[in-house]
Amino acid sequence: MDGFINLKKLPNWTSHDCVAKVRRILQTKKVGHGGTLDPAAVGVLPIAIGKATRLLEYLPTGKAYRAIIRLGVQTTTDDLEGEVIYSEPVTDIAIEQIRHTLTEFIGDIVQTPPMYSAIQVNGQRLYKLARAGEVIEVPTRQVKIDRIDILNWTPGDFPEVEVQIACGGGTYIRSIARDLGTKLGTRGVLAFLERNASCGLQLADSITLEELEQQQQAGTFRPISPDRALSHLPSATLVDAELVKFWSQGKQLALAGIELTPTASQLDGYVKVMSADGCLGIGEMRSIDGIQLIVPQKVLI
Repeated sequence: MDGFINLKKLPNWTSHDCVAKVRRILQTKKVGHGGTLDPAAVGVLPIAIGKATRLLEYLPTGKAYRAIIRLGVQTTTDDLEGEVIYSEPVTDIAIEQIRHTLTEFIGDIVQTPPMYSAIQVNGQRLYKLARAGEVIEVPTRQVKIDRIDILNWTPGDFPEVEVQIACGGGTYIRSIARDLGTKLGTRGVLAFLERNASCGLQLADSITLEELEQQQQAGTFRPISPDRALSHLPSATLVDAELVKFWSQGKQLALAGIELTPTASQLDGYVKVMSADGCLGIGEMRSIDGIQLIVPQKVLI
């Protein structure tokens, strides 16, 4: 059983909890996920099972979130799970001011992740250091924000703005909430987070752990094939058994006898290597001594 699950994570589950539950349901040890979701967050958590765990790094990197940001409040964790350390009513901020300020987050920006995050510093998770009371400088990172759309605006003493965010991997929405409040002259906190797209998977197509267990018990569960999950990559199809054998031995392959999609034959980069039986792994197109070759990166057989 090799492939992916478009899992809908529910609140109060950690990503690690979900992986452990999938292991129990499917009775397999090789399970991994494609990007941590905070316990309070809901939405798409890509899960890989079996040999597909080796393909997680090749999934599309784009993500999308629906978030509610509350202004006038700050917590230790930058969401409502933490201790409140600032709370002052906000009465002088208009939606147009927020709309203008949000444009400052679009593009390639430098972001400081929350102190309570899974980033490692000197081999230690930041959230563990924070819980131990250690004060440490959080390393910044460059992230990409493609788009932020305002979905709803709820005025009041502690107004809330609901937004849809399209971004690259590694982006912390809690940091956007915190920094938006700062730019507006107040504080901000993430009040709700739903990931509605990740690694090419959409929330509308996701299943819960309960649904996964029901499908497994009924014998109807089928994982998403690596071929489908990696549909963004060009493909190189091995047309005979000898080529498959060479590939399984980790050998570089010349292009003779290999069917390439047009983008694969024109560009350097990663390709999914296929046979009639399915995905055989990931190769990289390289020109070596003037000869175009497929160099194995991940061999699944």
